[in-house]
Amino acid sequence: MIELALHILDIAENSSRANASLIEITLIEDIEKDRLSLEIKDNGSGMDEETIERAMDPFYTTKKVRRVGLGLPMFKQAALSAGGDFCIESEVGTGTRIYASFQHSHIDRQPIGDIPGTLTALIIGNPDIDILYRHKKNSREYILDTKEIRSALGDIPLNHMEVLHVIKENIIEGIDEINS
Repeated sequence: MIELALHILDIAENSSRANASLIEITLIEDIEKDRLSLEIKDNGSGMDEETIERAMDPFYTTKKVRRVGLGLPMFKQAALSAGGDFCIESEVGTGTRIYASFQHSHIDRQPIGDIPGTLTALIIGNPDIDILYRHKKNSREYILDTKEIRSALGDIPLNHMEVLHVIKENIIEGIDEINS
């Protein structure tokens, strides 16, 4: 994977398969401290210690379509290669937290990538899962909370094309605003 947004998509899809009803994604860019951190938490089925260890093995996967599970090992390598850290915390029946940090200015740090497209794809494929996305850059912050959107929409589904268009435009504007 060549951008952080693709790691987010991969991990969030794992959360979906773990029956999560809530996925929290927090991206913090602290330019002054030269750090970028990314945390993805879910309230899915969680993993025991043995499963966590296997999840870091590139030749292990629970997916039936392919025989390798490169997502988490590649994400860990991306963090470590950019002067950062990586950890997984999980508890069976409670959920999983995956955290990675990076030196923001590191030449090998992957670009953030297409966050609007990633979040929209997650909503399209998982309209019943609540997604809470927080993106903070220095003192500015953008938050997308599908639970709030769902409440305002009533019976209109989140993956309705017109709703998706408005959500994606909101994400683009929000990220543009914190980057200005």
